[in-house]
Amino acid sequence: QLQLVESGGGLVQPGGSLRLSCAASGFTLDYYNVGWFRQAPGKEREFVAAISWRGAVTDYADSVRGRFTISRDNTKNTMYLQMNNLRPEETAVYYCAAGRPNPTNWGRPREYDYWGQGTQVTVSS
Repeated sequence: QLQLVESGGGLVQPGGSLRLSCAASGFTLDYYNVGWFRQAPGKEREFVAAISWRGAVTDYADSVRGRFTISRDNTKNTMYLQMNNLRPEETAVYYCAAGRPNPTNWGRPREYDYWGQGTQVTVSS
């Protein structure tokens, strides 16, 4: 069964940090670009970050650039999202995704083939 499984979400205070992980099973992430998206209640799913299949190229939403870092370890078939200086408005369900979109389409959810079930991140004091 092909699946992505996120972990690492939880409750954190404003200004705090979390590290999300996304492990793939049933297929290898080696030749897939991978990304993170988030969705808050009543809002559309939005792009957070993406990384190329070799890890050489990354892209971030303007709102997270400089605070979040996306990475991957193909030997572990896993990708990560390090989130620092979190803000209350970033409370959302965070999803990882894998696909083969062109870099210009990294921000489009429909370009990805596989999705995780999501992990809740709550930023609150």
